[in-house]
Amino acid sequence: MKKEQVAHCRFSVWYPLFRTVTIRSVILPLPDNVKEYLLDDGTLVVSGREDPPMHAQEGSDDAEEIQWSDDENTTTLKAPEFPEFTAKVEEAISSLGGSVFPKLNWSAPRDAYWIAMNSSLKCKALSDIFLLFKSSDFITRDLTQPFIHCTDDSPDPSLDYELVLRKWCELIPGAEFRCFVKENKLIGISQRDYTQYYDHISTQCEEICRSIQEFFKKHIQYKFLDEDFVFDVYRDSRGKIWLIDFNPFGEVTDSLLFTWDELTSGRNLKGEQSEEEATEQDYPVFRCTNSKVTVQPSPYLSYRLPKDFVDLSTGEDVHKLIDFLKLVRITEKNPHLSSL
Repeated sequence: MKKEQVAHCRFSVWYPLFRTVTIRSVILPLPDNVKEYLLDDGTLVVSGREDPPMHAQEGSDDAEEIQWSDDENTTTLKAPEFPEFTAKVEEAISSLGGSVFPKLNWSAPRDAYWIAMNSSLKCKALSDIFLLFKSSDFITRDLTQPFIHCTDDSPDPSLDYELVLRKWCELIPGAEFRCFVKENKLIGISQRDYTQYYDHISTQCEEICRSIQEFFKKHIQYKFLDEDFVFDVYRDSRGKIWLIDFNPFGEVTDSLLFTWDELTSGRNLKGEQSEEEATEQDYPVFRCTNSKVTVQPSPYLSYRLPKDFVDLSTGEDVHKLIDFLKLVRITEKNPHLSSL
């Protein structure tokens, strides 16, 4: 995967080419001071939040606790304000119907949905967007390491970061699919929400595959800037296909029910389908979750836990695991320590 391929998947690059087959969106330049605020590791204070004033009754415990310190040098942590940017965001949200799905050049804060009051990526104000963005590892990666998995040594392309606001649509997870294209040929389609079983996908897989293939040939093939890429689509209740996003053809993109070895080498890609049959029909390999037995928890659940806990449970950090086992052993030899 080359840096140029990643750059071609920026929203502002592909959106003008495919505007008619995707969700209406507004692109706003991200000011440098907003980028700095998003990367600030300090206390999470959300700019633009309009909390109602707190009124305490006389004699109540709350009234006694309002004054936390008599120290004149005590400073109050206050979020920075971005009045011009805020006005542009509010205008864009209004033009899109009052609710939006936010993202940056590449990623949306899908790993941070749990922190929102509505447990959703649906945003109605800039404060909603900032809360999600400042809580998201995906957004931080966009801002700091967009070319981390690239194999070429060429200089990083110059980037202008953008806030992308997409008109909010209630998309059913069971109607989203990820499509893999190699040398301008659609080679694989995967159920997007692969952790769940959807009966309609299993029963309509041929029809779904055919409609996506037709959409690809009519609207996508030879029109994107690269010949190897990944794109996501949504199939609505009428069977119409909508383009959702483009992603680089490489490990930075989740391969879902495929492996990247299968996709890049072609080995074991066909599975039960014979190569001759696939070639004659010119159909991609379609994969979905075929049984409720294989249902898994959402991959985003791990982002709710501190990283140390996740590393321990998966064994990804050997040193933390060794320290933990040593602590368990010491506690077993000295039971009185466990009560401390």
